[in-house]
Amino acid sequence: MLQKHESGSFPIPQAEREKDGGHAGETLTASQEEAPSPLLQESASPPSVAALNFLLMDRKKSPITRSEMVKYVIGDLKALFPEIIARVAEHLRYVFGFELKQLGRKHHTYILINKPKPLEEKEDLGGDGHSLGLLMMILGLIYMNGNSAREAQVWEMLHRLGVCPCKYHFLFGYPKRLIMEAFQQQRCLNYRRVPHSNPPECELSGPRSNLETGKMKILGFVAKVHKKEPQHWPAQYREALADEADRAELRPI
Repeated sequence: MLQKHESGSFPIPQAEREKDGGHAGETLTASQEEAPSPLLQESASPPSVAALNFLLMDRKKSPITRSEMVKYVIGDLKALFPEIIARVAEHLRYVFGFELKQLGRKHHTYILINKPKPLEEKEDLGGDGHSLGLLMMILGLIYMNGNSAREAQVWEMLHRLGVCPCKYHFLFGYPKRLIMEAFQQQRCLNYRRVPHSNPPECELSGPRSNLETGKMKILGFVAKVHKKEPQHWPAQYREALADEADRAELRPI
């Protein structure tokens, strides 16, 4: 592993990471079956962030070869290329809305494919496919941390993903403005000051009035990222079931 786990991420089951073994035309993943997603387990290492930015900025250049990434981004860490590219693929899929496809194993060529979110998800949570991925990451962080997350935890998570909250991003615009203004106006997030905090702190929580954004949907997203079933987190699963029952009573007949 490139770096050790930092605070503020989701609860992670312990498992061994498997090496990348993608075949031609496969969607790359960070691991298989039991291994937790490095997207949520660890900080993004500088090589991972550099490779991520290289792929995103050169996404119209197709295909991109392994030799190019090694030459311009990874350098002396060539031996870690499988782990780095697998981690980057997870970032691209869950946060940025792109799939990284390996076109050929012999020459290690890759292409980015825009993966739009299903229409119903866009309508439920608002925003386009790219901002939806960011929103679901934040909602997952909130839910798995007891239904609220300190503002600093959210910014820390963005930094781990290679996104600076206050700097312009070509997909998200200004991420902090997107989170603090657009997501709140869309009633996707709530923001409040933590009572009696010294120094003053603020926290974010999920929506309470949007019937379409249930805890089971958020837990399902977290489970998908970690390649687990929602039942893998018993406390959160029971809470999500209770939330489903409560929401069913509020739906119009």
